[in-house]
Amino acid sequence: MRRGASGRAGIDCPIDLFGPTEREIEEITASINQAQSPAAKAPLASELRRTVGKLLSCTAYDPDNANCRLCQEVSQLRDKTAALVERAAGLDR
Repeated sequence: MRRGASGRAGIDCPIDLFGPTEREIEEITASINQAQSPAAKAPLASELRRTVGKLLSCTAYDPDNANCRLCQEVSQLRDKTAALVERAAGLDR
């Protein structure tokens, strides 16, 4: 793992998939957080799940690489969170 410009620990992706996808995820997450209603959040959550899916379906995943394992774990949590947002939107109807 490495430290990014912000000083936060980062994932050192062996195929450089994580960095660009992480930026997309951060933008989508910010949009979800700014959306005012569950109905407005739902399509963004779906977009987040599609984007996170890129990481979850990585064909270069190496279970022996700590960065790969961390990427998968973080991605699974994000997918579950986005699924909850989608579900909450369905309950709001």
